[in-house]
Amino acid sequence: MLGDNRAVATIPVSDAARAREFYQEKLGLQPMEIRDGVTTYSSGGTAIFVYESEAAGTNKATSATWAVPDVDAVVADLKKRGVAFERYDNLPGMAMKGDIHVGAGDMKVAWFKDPDGNILSIVSSH
Repeated sequence: MLGDNRAVATIPVSDAARAREFYQEKLGLQPMEIRDGVTTYSSGGTAIFVYESEAAGTNKATSATWAVPDVDAVVADLKKRGVAFERYDNLPGMAMKGDIHVGAGDMKVAWFKDPDGNILSIVSSH
């Protein structure tokens, strides 16, 4: 049933204009549609729905993850754009290598937050 349909990341923000600046300028996402308080972005054939909500930033877990072939290169690019990365020292089986968490095999992941504190990540796609 749902497995045949595309899923969309849905991220609440407190200020749509401030969020647009972050998601467009810092992350390089292109808007598919902009409405009052809502922007839908295209990302790798899927969509990210960013909308104004009083619940902005209340999620304590990852809201969206991008699978990328080169985590190191994406982290370097995002750092140049002013994105700061999170450090989680209590993750079993993971070690820190700069701003990247490295796990078993070739597993790499890096977490960062949007202006409302929504947790976002990039992970190795192989």
